[in-house]
Amino acid sequence: MEGKRFFRFLLILFSVALVLLLTWANLPHAPAEAEDLLDCATDAPWCSTTTSSSSSSSRPRKHPPEAAISKPRPGKPDAARSHKSDTPRHPLDPLTVQEINRVRALVLSHALFGDEGSASYALHSIELEEPEKSLVLRWRKGDPLPPRKASVVARVGGLSHVLSVDIGAGSVEKVGEGPPTGYPPMTIEDMTAATWAVFSDAKFNRTVEGRGVELRDLACLPLTAGWYGPTEEGRRLIKVQCFSMEGTANFYMRPIEGLTVLVDLDTKRVIDLIDKGPHIPIPKAANTDYRFSQMDPSQRMNLINPISIEQPKGPSFVVEDGHTVKWANWEFHLKPDARAGVVVSQARVRDPDTGEMRAVMYRGFTSELFVPYMDPTDAWYFKTYMDAGEYGFGLQAMPLDPLNDCPRNAYFMDGVFAAADGKPYVRSNMICIYESYAGDIGWRHSESPITGMGIREVRPKVTLVVRMAASVANYDYIVDWEFQTDGLIRVKVGLSGILMVKGSPYSNLNDVPGQENLYGTILSENIIGVIHDHYITFHLDMDIDGSDNSFVKVDIKKERTSLEESPRRSYLKAVRNVAKTEKDAQVKLKLYDPSEFHVINPNKKTRVGNPVGYKVVPAGTAASLLDLDDPPQRRGAFTNNQIWVTPYNRTEQWAGGFFVCQSQGEDTLAAWSEKDRPIENKDIVVWYTLGFHHIPCQEDFPIMPTVSSSFDLKPVNFFESNPILRVPPNAEKDLPVCKPAASA
Repeated sequence: MEGKRFFRFLLILFSVALVLLLTWANLPHAPAEAEDLLDCATDAPWCSTTTSSSSSSSRPRKHPPEAAISKPRPGKPDAARSHKSDTPRHPLDPLTVQEINRVRALVLSHALFGDEGSASYALHSIELEEPEKSLVLRWRKGDPLPPRKASVVARVGGLSHVLSVDIGAGSVEKVGEGPPTGYPPMTIEDMTAATWAVFSDAKFNRTVEGRGVELRDLACLPLTAGWYGPTEEGRRLIKVQCFSMEGTANFYMRPIEGLTVLVDLDTKRVIDLIDKGPHIPIPKAANTDYRFSQMDPSQRMNLINPISIEQPKGPSFVVEDGHTVKWANWEFHLKPDARAGVVVSQARVRDPDTGEMRAVMYRGFTSELFVPYMDPTDAWYFKTYMDAGEYGFGLQAMPLDPLNDCPRNAYFMDGVFAAADGKPYVRSNMICIYESYAGDIGWRHSESPITGMGIREVRPKVTLVVRMAASVANYDYIVDWEFQTDGLIRVKVGLSGILMVKGSPYSNLNDVPGQENLYGTILSENIIGVIHDHYITFHLDMDIDGSDNSFVKVDIKKERTSLEESPRRSYLKAVRNVAKTEKDAQVKLKLYDPSEFHVINPNKKTRVGNPVGYKVVPAGTAASLLDLDDPPQRRGAFTNNQIWVTPYNRTEQWAGGFFVCQSQGEDTLAAWSEKDRPIENKDIVVWYTLGFHHIPCQEDFPIMPTVSSSFDLKPVNFFESNPILRVPPNAEKDLPVCKPAASA
C-alpha cells in the first residue's frame, strides 16, 4: 500500500514538472540571473537561462550597426547582440540593463521592502517614467538628457504600490498605492504559480484522472477572472483550466471541458473547483497538429514558388542610436514596451517644398485589447480578457521568424524588460522593420488617346513597416505600423493562431437538439469554436505642426434642390463641426450617417487658407453589442465608441485603467471622458478602436488563417500639393534581373 502511495506521489511530481515545462515554453520567461541571460546562446528563443525544447537554428539573429544597416545573411546566424553596455541616447529610450539593475537595487533598499529587500515582494513593472512632454519637445540631439527616472509597480505584503525612482540622484519616492479595486498585470511567476497550485489539490488530481487524462499529459493555462461581484473582491484571483496534450502539440483543441479551478494568487491555494463536464468527451488529437515537420510529406502543398524582394543597393532606412528610425521622408522614435508592445514617438514627415521636418504624432501605441467570449455558462462567462492590462501585450511578444514573419533585409530590435524580482532580461527579435513593395501604386495617370498626348505616368508605392507579433496563449496578434511616402500612416492588426474552443458531446450538427444554444460553431468532432469579439484600442497623441490641435467632425449631409435651382434633385455637402468638449468628440460610426474625422492645427493655414491637418480614416470595424451594465462591458467601456478625444494627460494612457486585473470599470477612458473637458485648440489625444466580431468557421481549424483590419492617419490639407509628385519612376537599369533556377 505504501509503495502505491509513493508511486502515485512520483507520478504527480513528474506531471507537475511537465506542466511547468510546457507553461514555461509557452509564456515569456524571466531569467534567474541577468548575466546568464545576456551571455546566452544566440539561438535561445527567449535569450534566457531556460533552454527551449524547440530548435531555433532557422531563426538567425540580425543586428545591423547603430546608425547604419548592414545586409543580413539569411540562414546564417550572426552573433547575438549584447545589451550590457547599452546607454540611453534619447529622452524616450527604454531603460537599459544597467539602469534596470540600478533601479532594482534602489527600490529594494527602500523601507517598504524591509532590510535589504527581505519582505516578500514582486515587481510587476519597471518602466521608463517619460520626461514631461515639453522637455522632450525641446530636446535636440547632442543636448544632455533630462533626468532619467523609472516608474515601478511593486506588490509588497499584499498591497500594490507605485514608486518613482530617480536613477541619477539615487532616490525613491512613493507616489501612490493601488486603487480600492484592481490589481497590476500578472507576472510570469504569478502564472506559473497558478499551475503549481492546482496540483496541490487532491480533488483536482482525482477529477482529472476520473476524466481519463493522465496527469503527465496535462497542459494548464492561467485565465484572468474578470470581476463579477463582491464575492470575488478583496483578493487576487486566477482561474485555471487544463487540456490534454497527448498526441498533439495543439493541446488547445483538447480541452477538459467544464473543469475550472479558482486559485488565490497571493496564497497560492486552491479556493474552489467546479466540474460541470464529466459527460463531455475530450476531443481526439487526430488532424490537430499544425507543425509542418509533423505532416505527412505526401500531403504537403507547394502552391507557389519562393518569393523575395531584392534590394541591390540595400534598404533605404537606417536605425540611429538604437531607436531612431529614418526612412524616405519620415523620422520617428521606436521602442519596445512590456505593456503596449510597440511605441512610436515623435513621428515627423519632411515637407517637400520647405525641407522642414513637420510634427504629426507625438506618441502612438496599443493601449488595450478587450476580448469577450459569448458563452454565459460556468466555464466560460468570465473569459473577457484585457490582454495588455492583465497579461502585458509586449510581454507576450514572441521572437519574429526571419523570412516568414519578416522579409530579407529586415532589421530586428530586442526588448529589455524586468522580471518579478527586478532582474533584467532580453526579449530577442521582438520588433522588425522592413520595406514592403507589393506592386501597389503610389499615383498614376494615363492620357486618353483622344487627347493625342502619349502620357503614362506611374509611381510605385513602397512602404516602411514596423511589426510585432504577440502570442497571448492561443491567439496571435500581428500589429503593423506602416509609413507611406505620401504622409499616410496605416495601423493594421492581424489575428491568427488558435481558437479557444469548447468541448462538446456533439460530433455533428444533426445531433444537436433544435433549441440548444451551442454559443458557437461545430468545427470538428466534439469541438465548438465559441463566438467572441476582439477590440484593440489605440492611443494616438496627435501633434499636427504643434501640440495645440482641434478635432473636427466633418458631416456629409444630403441637400435637396428645388425644381427652379437645378435638374438635380439632391447633392452632398460637408458640414464642419469643431468639438468644444470631450463629449462632442465621442463617435459611433454609422454607414448611413457618414463623417470624416479631422485633427487640425487651427493656428496654421495653407497658402489658400485651409487649416493643416490629418484625418482618421476608419476601415472595416465592429462595435460592441453587449449591455452597458454587463460587468465585462463596464470594464471594457472604452469600446462604447469607436473614437474618443481627450485632453493630453500623462496619467491617462491605458484605456482600461492602470490596474486592470479584477477592476470594476471606474478608471477607464469612458470614465475620464465623462469629465467633458475642453478640447478645442488644446493638446489632445485621439483614441481609436478596431473591432472584430468572430463567428468561428471550419477553416479556422486547427489553426486560423490571418484576418486583418486597419485604419489610416491621412494628411488632409497638410501639404500644399501632392507630396510625392516629384519622386522618380522605376527604371529597368535600377532593378536586378533574376532568372528562374532551372535556367540560371
